[in-house]
Amino acid sequence: MRGYGWVACSVLLVSAAQLMMRWAMPRLPDVSSMMSLPAVAPLPVLLLLCGLGAYGLSMLCWIRALHSFPLNRVYPLLSLSYVLVWLVAVCLPVFHEAFSWHSLAGVIMIVIGLLCIVVKP
Repeated sequence: MRGYGWVACSVLLVSAAQLMMRWAMPRLPDVSSMMSLPAVAPLPVLLLLCGLGAYGLSMLCWIRALHSFPLNRVYPLLSLSYVLVWLVAVCLPVFHEAFSWHSLAGVIMIVIGLLCIVVKP
């Protein structure tokens, strides 16, 4: 995998990490109540750990991407994760995220800004 492939992997992994952790956290007890060692469902714990692992893998992909491109060329592409996470969270009912026109406007501005920075005239 070369260049933009590493960037794409980094963006996809960090987006997946955010979504996994978002799903898991409401299903886990507060840290303060975990001292009593309540029974915790294994799936939220597994997804939380997978989300943390995805963050780690994302960083490794990012390091590889920086071998191929200067930072000012690829760093803006990380903002694609904001767009992906918002889209998935709004589209999948499991996340219970409400659609908002203001949020859509913000996502559109991110995409326009990204195009202004990355696309060379």
